[in-house]
This record gives sequence, C-alpha cells and structure tokens, in this order.
Amino acid sequence: MEKYFKNFENPDRCPVRNILSRFGDKWSLLIIHKLGESGTLRFSELRQEINDISQKMLTVTLRTLEADGLVKRTIYPEIPPRVEYNLTDLGKSLLPVLAQLSDWANTHMEEIIATRSNYALRIN
Repeated sequence: MEKYFKNFENPDRCPVRNILSRFGDKWSLLIIHKLGESGTLRFSELRQEINDISQKMLTVTLRTLEADGLVKRTIYPEIPPRVEYNLTDLGKSLLPVLAQLSDWANTHMEEIIATRSNYALRIN
C-alpha cells in the first residue's frame, strides 16, 4: 500500500494528491464515462447526456480534463463553429479503472447507504 502513497508529504510529487484528487470532483469521471461510451460528443450533446450539470461547470471540467491530456477538443471552422470532444489515449486508459470503480460502487452502494443511516442515528 505504501507505493500508492509515495511522496505523500510533497503535494506536487504525490500521485494521490496531484492526479487522483482530480477525479474526486462530481463531474470528471462522469464526463470520461460518457465520452468513453459515445466516442465523440459535441458540447450540447454532453450537456444533454449529463442534464444536471451547468454550462459553466461542464466548461470548467472539460478544460481541466483537456489540460490534463485526458480529453481532446476539436474546433471546426464552420459558422457557427462546431466543437467536439473525445478521449485521448490517456483518457481511454482510465476506462477499465472507471469500470472497476463503478462495479465496486454498484456492489456496495446499499451497504454504504445503510451504514450512513446507522451512523446518522448514532450521532444524533
């Protein structure tokens, strides 16, 4: 387990703090999943697929994923301009890991919800 928390004291060199924390937000993994499922999507299509995300948050999250090299943004010189998003090879490499995490969450969701309820009852 220690190898996963190598350089934990140094936030710039710690993989958990520097890279994995990026996926702790509400939207990144969902966007990666949707792009992995569909291949290429326009901004409006992504927004329809994730109907509870705001336009601003979708923009911010896509820019972050693009900066990390996980998502590629392609602008077509048309009027109006067409912008499409797809996963890079690096982004695609996350799909099996995301599938495992989703499987784990689906398997344990009821147990975790029950435990949360019991905890809430104990502390109140």
